[in-house]
Amino acid sequence: MSRMNQILLTRTAPMIGHLAAYDNNLTAIIPDLYAGLDVVSRELVGFLPSVFRNSNVERAAVNQPVVYPIAPAPTRFNVTPAMTVPETTDVTVGSGQLTISKSAGYEFGWTGEGQRSVSASTGYMTLQADMFAQALRLLTNEMEADVATAAYKGASRALGTSGTTPFGSNFDEMADLRKVLDDNGAPATDRSLVINTTAGANLRKKSQLTKVNEAGTTMTLRDGELLDIHGISIKESAGVAVHTKGTGASATTNNAGYAIGATVITLAAAGTGTVITGDVITFAGDTNQYLVATGDTDVSGGGTITLAKPGLRQAIPAAATNITVTNSYTGNVAFNRNAIHFITRAPALPDGGDSAIDSYMLTDPRSGISFEVRLYAVYRKIRAEVAAAWGQGVVKPAHVAILKG
Repeated sequence: MSRMNQILLTRTAPMIGHLAAYDNNLTAIIPDLYAGLDVVSRELVGFLPSVFRNSNVERAAVNQPVVYPIAPAPTRFNVTPAMTVPETTDVTVGSGQLTISKSAGYEFGWTGEGQRSVSASTGYMTLQADMFAQALRLLTNEMEADVATAAYKGASRALGTSGTTPFGSNFDEMADLRKVLDDNGAPATDRSLVINTTAGANLRKKSQLTKVNEAGTTMTLRDGELLDIHGISIKESAGVAVHTKGTGASATTNNAGYAIGATVITLAAAGTGTVITGDVITFAGDTNQYLVATGDTDVSGGGTITLAKPGLRQAIPAAATNITVTNSYTGNVAFNRNAIHFITRAPALPDGGDSAIDSYMLTDPRSGISFEVRLYAVYRKIRAEVAAAWGQGVVKPAHVAILKG
């Protein structure tokens, strides 16, 4: 397949009233757009191709919350024969919010004299291709980093040791990750683990993946691609986030006791410092590592913290129980595709359009992200921009888990 066929381009008509001669401006620089997109498609982006693309929020304005329903658990009942149909028990439907939080881009301009000056050295078209490449790369990387941060902060539980890169001696962590997702009820299909390149290097050093007779494929040996392990597709990303923990120390729960599944935990007036969203904590006597969805700015005040769903895997007794905030960590994330939603669209235009003389939508076939390229003609100068609007969020924390590094 040719490069032309690999990239989807959608043309929007120029503004009525502009000279028809301007209509070919973007057509003339399509090779530059291809060159830029070709560079960006090789960047290490693991989250964007792996999450769910939500189209229901695309019409929302920037920073306008869009509420989506969360189905409650059904009510259990005992079957008792009767001459009337039993009344249905009322349930409360939960909700969450997604928001397009950013509308941004990168721009550059050319004057006629500027084009002449660079044409005498590296060449105007070569430099323009590099400028498009930078714009596309920076936007893609920002999107990737935003999804990575949302993913780890919205996870349910964590595995591994803070500060220790996974897969140092084996890949047993994959079996443990699968168990967490299984225990939380995540669908068994379309699972991904996105890791940083340091963890990826550890995996590539494992002979089980590079010996063709053991791996059953040459993917890792010849192509450097990582395999599916235990039904989880492993990908690398340059955007994997690093979490800096809160300052909380010596905090305890109150003496109320909490059942399996509890998410809101009341603290005793003890300890010092903060517990923040994304912190990983443990409770004395429980080896599970829980993600904090909502923290406390001062644990000594006897406030509350909220754990990500599905909450406690082991009950906390009716006694003050020590809480440990684990160290800062690298947030490698395992998840089912539908657990994390990503929204992207072109930045909104006013009714009637603006003064752009031409525009294109470029869709990267690898990440699936669309970028809008617009061209504006002003007095003896051309302005080009590459832009997009986007947002992201975890809609099912139980189907997301962290492998700490």
